[in-house]
Amino acid sequence: MAQHRLYRCIVRAVKIGKMEEPFASDDFREACPGFAKGTYGTFLPKHRVGNPSGTSELFDRVSEGRYKLVRPYKYGLDC
Repeated sequence: MAQHRLYRCIVRAVKIGKMEEPFASDDFREACPGFAKGTYGTFLPKHRVGNPSGTSELFDRVSEGRYKLVRPYKYGLDC
């Protein structure tokens, strides 16, 4: 599933220190290149805690446009 691939890339980037929290879409783009251009601006807010569409809640919004990962990580990535 593409969403898991995106999420896995973000978790890995944070774990290895390639991206620091809180992060913005530009940080996501730099740490995880190769996804569709529109993905970088939509994936984080779409999956924030309290999103209106009811999609998976993967990120806490800490300020306008800045996010951190919800812990524990989802989809078995907490290992």
